[in-house]
Amino acid sequence: MSVKTIQWRRNEVWLIDQRLLPLKEEYRVCRNYRDVARAIRTMVVRGAPAIGVTAAMGVALGALGIKSERRVSAVMERVFEVLGQTRPTAVNLRWALERMRSVYEANKQGSLPSLQKSLKAAALGIHDEDIAVNRALGTLGAQLLKNSSTILTHCNAGALATAGYGTALGVIRALKESGTKINQVFVDETRPFLQGARLTAWELKQERIPVTLITDNMMGYVMKEKKVDAVVVGCDRVAANGDVANKIGTYSVAVLARRHGVPFYVACPTSTIDLDCPSGDAIPIEERASTEVTHVAGRRIAPEGINTLNPAFDITDHSLVSAIITEKGVLKAPFRKSLRDVCHR
Repeated sequence: MSVKTIQWRRNEVWLIDQRLLPLKEEYRVCRNYRDVARAIRTMVVRGAPAIGVTAAMGVALGALGIKSERRVSAVMERVFEVLGQTRPTAVNLRWALERMRSVYEANKQGSLPSLQKSLKAAALGIHDEDIAVNRALGTLGAQLLKNSSTILTHCNAGALATAGYGTALGVIRALKESGTKINQVFVDETRPFLQGARLTAWELKQERIPVTLITDNMMGYVMKEKKVDAVVVGCDRVAANGDVANKIGTYSVAVLARRHGVPFYVACPTSTIDLDCPSGDAIPIEERASTEVTHVAGRRIAPEGINTLNPAFDITDHSLVSAIITEKGVLKAPFRKSLRDVCHR
């Protein structure tokens, strides 16, 4: 994809503002860790892997902003705290911050310039690693879906949700790169933030992959009419038993897929697996602002004073998941064992 999701330029973090796509391609420049935290909270950047990469760069910016050796410990603890509180559901945020903290702990006794250099290198390494990992899982996913010419995906798990290649869309990209003919990718709109309509449809159009946009309540229809060979989605956290947290509506897709005999695949890097989380019941679900439900593109569509419910994610039970595609292999039930084994490789 020609547009880059996350860039490190001249010790600044440049993020494509995903709130404005597809109408505007505009970058937000983060010059310090607070700018990065704000960008994550306000959905300038979204998608579990992208959030993790951005947070890692936020740590590096935090270190670069320190001017005095005496301030290192106090400032860095604040940096980790602020970035860690931005969004609760996606585990990649915690994973990236833990990676950066380990680098910090290993280098904090050295000089400030040396610490800054090490943290910057670590953040850039996480960025490059994310792209490599997603390409690897894309290749494995393409082998799994090689007989699927019509695919349905939910939300956005593409280049915009990662450092630049994608998880669910990475599988679709790899299918195309392998020479497999893709007849159609069905993309549901993904209310209320419209990631499917605004972002996934835009990415696929750029890649010249045939795409058909549907409303969220058309999913059952296209499956019943046998228009879908497979479903592939990304995710924000996989619990130890294989339960999956992903964008609200994913559970509905999985239930409909099971009802109509359509395989339901989850694509994610192993950094999204949380073995410390026993099941989906333990995953915190972020509740977002009511205006995302009552307004579309800044225009009110619901009565004033109406009550709303706006969970950003839901939990799909592991029993509905056909396989989990990672960079280290395609995992199948029993997930408690296969997830543990792949994380310990």
